Amino acid sequence: METMMTMDRGMMTGMPMSSGMGTPMASGMSMMPGMNMMMTPRCTMTIEMCDGGMKMMCMSDDEMSAKMMQSLCMMMEGAGCSCCCMMNGMTVCACNMMMAKCECEMMEKGVMMTCTSGDADCAKMIQACGECMMSMMAAGCMCMMMMNNMPVCCAMMA
Repeated sequence: METMMTMDRGMMTGMPMSSGMGTPMASGMSMMPGMNMMMTPRCTMTIEMCDGGMKMMCMSDDEMSAKMMQSLCMMMEGAGCSCCCMMNGMTVCACNMMMAKCECEMMEKGVMMTCTSGDADCAKMIQACGECMMSMMAAGCMCMMMMNNMPVCCAMMA
């Protein structure tokens, strides 16, 4: 499916449990964590600066991708927002919006995340993150928008 991207959510489990004898409990076999993959909707992203921060619009012409994005945002409402710019599966830069109040608004073909702060210095940081992400996407990176570290969409520049 062209409108989705498979992402490895990493190893969520820790070390295998031990029986106290120094061996894993799975009848002598080591416990390997299973694959933890999820589908992330692909979209196009535009970033606009606004008073006190920025707005990120994630849009998709594919109805299923747009609905999945909206569902993920509604499910994670009130969670922290962060963005990760990637190239060839490797993180180039990551921006955590911990200094911002982020609000998600549903749009016809996607979502709009508004990240703002009443503090002038924090607003500058938010806008610097937005400018960095725009530069990275213009150079060919994909931008992963996440809420509470859960990927909500995988975006290319519009």
